[in-house]
Amino acid sequence: MKRALTAVEMRAVDAASAEHGMPGSVLMENAGEALAQVSLQQAGPGGRFFVLCGMGNNGGDGLVAARKLAGLGRAVFCELTGEGAALKGDAARNFEALKASGLEIAPINPDLMAGPGDVVIDALLGTGLSRAPEGRIADAIGRISAWRAAGAKVVSADLPSGLDSDTGVPRAPCVTADLTLAFGYAKCGQVIEPGASRCGRLEIIDIGIPRAAEQVLHERPLFMLEEADVRGRVPKRSADSHKGTYGHVLIIGGSWGKTGAAALAARGALRGGAGLVTVATRPEALIPVMQHAPEVMGVELINEGPLGHRDLNALLDAAEGKDAVVIGPGIHRGDDTATLLGALLEELTVPCVIDADGLNALAGNLGLLQRARSELVLTPHPGEMSRLLGLSTAEVQANRVSLARAFAKDHQVMLVLKGARSLIARHDGTVFVNTTGNAGMATGGTGDVLSGLCGALLAQGLSTEDAAIVGTWVHGLAGDLAKERHGEMGLIASDVIEGLGEVWRRWGR
Repeated sequence: MKRALTAVEMRAVDAASAEHGMPGSVLMENAGEALAQVSLQQAGPGGRFFVLCGMGNNGGDGLVAARKLAGLGRAVFCELTGEGAALKGDAARNFEALKASGLEIAPINPDLMAGPGDVVIDALLGTGLSRAPEGRIADAIGRISAWRAAGAKVVSADLPSGLDSDTGVPRAPCVTADLTLAFGYAKCGQVIEPGASRCGRLEIIDIGIPRAAEQVLHERPLFMLEEADVRGRVPKRSADSHKGTYGHVLIIGGSWGKTGAAALAARGALRGGAGLVTVATRPEALIPVMQHAPEVMGVELINEGPLGHRDLNALLDAAEGKDAVVIGPGIHRGDDTATLLGALLEELTVPCVIDADGLNALAGNLGLLQRARSELVLTPHPGEMSRLLGLSTAEVQANRVSLARAFAKDHQVMLVLKGARSLIARHDGTVFVNTTGNAGMATGGTGDVLSGLCGALLAQGLSTEDAAIVGTWVHGLAGDLAKERHGEMGLIASDVIEGLGEVWRRWGR
């Protein structure tokens, strides 16, 4: 599992590296060497290299790369955004070394256009960015964008210039790279959107940071999930098992006009491996829900209108003997729904997933979470998260990591904040970034599939952490496999359900 660092954490690691015998000069040399080698791999036959260097350590990495490339006899154009005499420390030493190599460091002729086969090395700004680029740096970013549009490949050193290292928010202007080399560690802003898209392909490069330097890292980690981190959390099935071995999921969902939400959740639970799935809903919704899958069982909630406290006893009876409960997909919510939800949470002892209008019932009633006897997984999309927190959706999107972390800690739940690069926040402040999924999944019903899938994993005995991580990762991968068949424009939630089976087949599960 790869950890992503904030700018402050990265500076602390760099300082600790020097204390453990790995000075910044060696780290810079290693970073520049890697930058040169990867850029060579991106270049076409006879391709030229345009190296744009800022005045900090990021620029020093670019100066090393320019020296290495020039030493191989390649055509290199190197520009510095300030005066060489103003450089300090390791960057200044590498400036002198580059001059001694005979390569001219001068403004690149504005009539010289990079194109196909050429590589542009963006070494302008790193993790120290505190404001929007301006002046010569802004001009350089503009030329990088023009060269990329003309067909040149852009390789960014550590971070695309103009990207906020912590939030992933691009300042204007900001480089869009084809490939970004993260030195030592990924940075938080690179693994969440929109920063991830600005980075292009992200490669984490070992530049020699001693393992002992990691001791300066403490709490509140952010991890980027990889397949190996997820696959091992899913147990293989025993040959002598039966349907009771894999749990019984109760889905409280569906209403007239929203039967599809409950059906998708139920089918997600079935494809998620649950042995049995039952949907509890109003009588007029039950047959349409069950028609979507003959494997689904049903319980009628004999009342009319929105779910409320009068449905409590029927739901407690329905939950008897179940191993996990999913609350919310497509329910008819009314003034009394929050009261019902609070009473259910006080009584249920099996793990629960709360989604959709179950979450909306919590808005303004977050104290209900403190009354829960069971462990909870909440799966809001940004709009639902905004209602839970009383913030705008834009505010949620601009502060996804910090808000997810704080909510999970404050309410002691597992939180899955859905969206591009969904976040899984643990109640101790740890956040995991999901790296599967695609824009085709931005369609109605995919969240219902996820809630059912998480319910199935909980019913099979996975912890709330494992269920949230596995469910989110596998859901995204299923969507990626569906994209291969249907494209993004044509992808629908049912395609994701079918993709779940493909994931399990690949994994031998």
